[in-house]
Amino acid sequence: MAGIPFDQRDGWIWFNGEIVPWKDAKVHVLTHGLHYGSSVFEGERAYDGVIFKSTEHSIRFRKSAEIMDFEIPFSVEELNAAKDKVVALNGGGDQYVRPVAWRGSEMMAVSAQHNKIHVAIATWAWPSMFDPETKMKGIKLDIADYRRPDPQCAPVHAKAAGLYMICTISKHKAEKKGYADAMMLDWQGRVAECTGANIFFTRDGAIHTPIADCFLNGITRQTVIALAKEQGLEVIERRIMPDELPSFNECFIVGSAAEVTPVAEIGPYSFKPGNISRTMMDAYTNAVRPKSKAA
Repeated sequence: MAGIPFDQRDGWIWFNGEIVPWKDAKVHVLTHGLHYGSSVFEGERAYDGVIFKSTEHSIRFRKSAEIMDFEIPFSVEELNAAKDKVVALNGGGDQYVRPVAWRGSEMMAVSAQHNKIHVAIATWAWPSMFDPETKMKGIKLDIADYRRPDPQCAPVHAKAAGLYMICTISKHKAEKKGYADAMMLDWQGRVAECTGANIFFTRDGAIHTPIADCFLNGITRQTVIALAKEQGLEVIERRIMPDELPSFNECFIVGSAAEVTPVAEIGPYSFKPGNISRTMMDAYTNAVRPKSKAA
């Protein structure tokens, strides 16, 4: 499937309550979600055909829509069942799961109170991005020019499509310079997150991570914090300034796509992936795999 445009793939998509052939899942060009960014989505993973924390994602999906002033017309239970059905129809195994909801075409202006809310769920095969040994070499991050916005200026706790504009710009710029991604600061110049993943650092055996008050408190972030505490590691959520980066030993990023990925460089700063990074990688792998398979 690599290299095939996403609108030309084979498979099945759940679209407004119906299963439709992949290529028939279309929207009109005059769609509010396209023109005004009134869209929310989720990024999830299925491992061995089982979606990790599906309910938590469905709850956040509906909450994001609420923040964006619309209601998803399907319950958490209906969304969970639809996701499971699409994963199975598309072959099971390891897949990425993408629910998306958007305002339709009934009104084409900033106001859109009467637009129909559309919902779709697509899945596609997506194995882990790196094998464990490749991951342990660490990726390289740039430092983005754009910053995460003030919570008073944007709906920062929604997984809203419009908030990712600066992420795409920042990631493109980083990749052109040979980096894998970019670390973003917040509007006050403090360390925030990467373009699509949360970030963690280690020092003196403890894990430090920025407070998620102006960016998404990722479900993977919450999972990793809980797993770290189960491992007996201290987790400190606090403000982190860029001038602290030289004082940290290890760094890793986490997200549904990235899973747990160690970092070797952030701009001019170097880190050495080590025991804590590997511990968290292993703990996360054991957590996401269905127990019967992981055993």
